[in-house]
Amino acid sequence: MTVTVPRARESAPPRPVRRHGSVLGNAGLYLATGIAAFLFLVPFYLLVRNALSTDAEITGEHWKFFPTDLQWGNIGALFDDSSVPFARSLLNSTVVAVLHTAGVLLVCSLAGYALARIPYRHANKVFYAVLGTLMVPTAVTFVPSFVLVSSLGWVDSYRGLIVPGLFSGFTCFLFRQYFLGFPKELEEAARVDGLGYWGAYWRVVVPNSLNFFAAIATITFINGWNSFLWPLVIGQDPSAWTVQVALSSYMTNQTVVFHQIFMATAISILPLLFVFLFLQRWLVQGIAQTGIKG
Repeated sequence: MTVTVPRARESAPPRPVRRHGSVLGNAGLYLATGIAAFLFLVPFYLLVRNALSTDAEITGEHWKFFPTDLQWGNIGALFDDSSVPFARSLLNSTVVAVLHTAGVLLVCSLAGYALARIPYRHANKVFYAVLGTLMVPTAVTFVPSFVLVSSLGWVDSYRGLIVPGLFSGFTCFLFRQYFLGFPKELEEAARVDGLGYWGAYWRVVVPNSLNFFAAIATITFINGWNSFLWPLVIGQDPSAWTVQVALSSYMTNQTVVFHQIFMATAISILPLLFVFLFLQRWLVQGIAQTGIKG
C-alpha cells in the first residue's frame, strides 16, 4: 500500500516592498538631473541656432526656435573671409595646445617624480620654492616674460607661444602628490632588474599611471586651447593668431558680425568636445583613483 504525502505548497517569493520615500527620492533625482541637463544644453542650442541664422534673425524682435532657412553658407563665408585667417588660427591652436600639453606632461611629471622619489637633502626646499611660484600673480611675470621672449626673437612663433608655459607649479604639485601614493614595490622590483630612476619612471610608473596622465592632459589641453592674453600679445601677425584671438577680431568698435562670431565659436569648441569624449573615461578614473588597481 502506497501512502502519498501531500506536498506543501511552495511559498511565493516575497514581493519587493516599494517605499514611497525612495520613489520620491528617485523622481526628485531624475527631475534635478533633467533640469541641469537642460540648463547645460541651452547655450549649445543658442550657439547652433545663431550660427545658422542671419544677423537680422539673431537681433530680430520675433524669436524663432530655428530659422526658416538654415544658413549653411555661413560656414563657407567664415573660411573665405580674407581679413581673418580662421583656418590658420585653428591650425595654430591645435599645434600650440598639443605641444603645450605634451611638454607640460613631460616636464611636470619628471619634476614631480624627482621630488617624490629621488633622495636629496634640499628636496623639500625645492618643493616649497615650486609652491611659492603659485603665490606670484601672473600679472607680475607677464611683462618680464614678454621682454625675454621678445629678446630671443620668438614673437610670432610657436616657440614664443609654447615654451614659456611648459612649467606649471600646480601641475608639478599634483604629480608629486600622486607619485607619493604610487606603490614603491613596483619600482623596487624594477631596480632589482637593473633599471634606474629614468627606467623605472618610463617603464613602470608611466604605464601604470595613464589614467592620471589622461586627466591632467585633458585639463591642460583645454587651458591651452582657451588661452587668450598671451597669444594676443605674442601673435601680433595674423598668421600667428590662435582661434581665441581670431574670435575677438569679429567684434570691434565699429562692427559686430554676429553670425560669424557664433559660427566660429561653434567650430572652435568641436576639438574640445572630441578630446573630452575620447578621454572622459580616463578622466573620471584618473580623478577618482589615488593609486593604481592592485
